[in-house]
Amino acid sequence: QVPPVESGGGLAQVGGSLRLSCAISRIDGFAMAWARQAPGNQRELVAMIANDGSINYEDSVKGRFTISRDNAHNMLYLQMNNLKHEDTAVYSCGIPGKSLAYWGQGTQVTVSS
Repeated sequence: QVPPVESGGGLAQVGGSLRLSCAISRIDGFAMAWARQAPGNQRELVAMIANDGSINYEDSVKGRFTISRDNAHNMLYLQMNNLKHEDTAVYSCGIPGKSLAYWGQGTQVTVSS
């Protein structure tokens, strides 16, 4: 299994936007998710999209984040709008319920005033 590779993180201002991308060897047939981990916090799932397109979000990101997938190009995306300080974390993508071998190293998102 080749781990996914995330990109698109960086520095954003409060209220700003970032779009994260995830390249993975194969996503068709799998539910996919974005998770984040801030220093001192546990890793948490923020968004999940099933292969049939059904979506779930963690409450704190509802209405601000949008997860999408492109099965034809084996890509997963996370559009993050109206960013808040508490969104600062390392964001990773992968297959929910699978070991860390199915998750990427992550990309840092830092939200500042």
